Amino acid sequence: MSKQAPSGEMPFLEHLEELRMRLFWGLGTLFVCMMIAFAIVWQFDVIGLVAAPIKPFLPDGKLIFTHPADPIAIVLKIAFGLGFAAASPVLVYQAWAFLSPALHPHEKRVVIPVIIGAAGLFVTGAWLAVRFAMPAMFDVLFSFQSTSLSQMISAREYVGFAVTMCLAFGGTFQLPIVILALTAMGLTTPKALGGFRKHAAIGSFIVASIITPGDLIVMTVMLGVPLYLLYEFSIVVSFFVYRAKQRRARAEESIGKATA
Repeated sequence: MSKQAPSGEMPFLEHLEELRMRLFWGLGTLFVCMMIAFAIVWQFDVIGLVAAPIKPFLPDGKLIFTHPADPIAIVLKIAFGLGFAAASPVLVYQAWAFLSPALHPHEKRVVIPVIIGAAGLFVTGAWLAVRFAMPAMFDVLFSFQSTSLSQMISAREYVGFAVTMCLAFGGTFQLPIVILALTAMGLTTPKALGGFRKHAAIGSFIVASIITPGDLIVMTVMLGVPLYLLYEFSIVVSFFVYRAKQRRARAEESIGKATA
């Protein structure tokens, strides 16, 4: 642990050293997780699981590759996605550990629930992308297919698209966790969040239109609606966190008056 100055503040150089160590552990964990994921993808048919959403729409149920290096590139893309997902709790913890000296004790107590909740929501978002969003998206996209066109879906492009979709869905599902953390640190309130409902609704569909491919309104709605519902759920989470903060503040005030 780094020593702190008598005033309680960490010296600037030690602050940089702390940042360097946190980055080292975070990036090191990411590298190890990617190596483990690479070995898993190499040994098991993970590619088949990733390709499952599009298989029903392929003539022979198989993707193609057009370059000798495509198979290894595909394995690396999937390994990166799995490795990043596995390392994300450690990355979040390292970020929290770096910022924790500036937080109050009651703010530090939320870190474990935040990390667990973030990991759970990320997995939920990625699962929904593979299980529901992508099959529905392909159903709409392939409905425009003409008899004059022949499908030749590149495995490299598809895997890149699938990994991006999973990371995007997993990332957007972090909204309740972000708002929980902001409320715990006193940076927002349920009342303030409620006043931004219209902005949140518009922003949800803007984000959805950026994530989903093309100009398909159906796909934008399929992601935009859950995003806005996540915002409403975040307001509920914020309400309980804010009420707990108020109770704690009243209790501390009562103790302060009793000891005065």
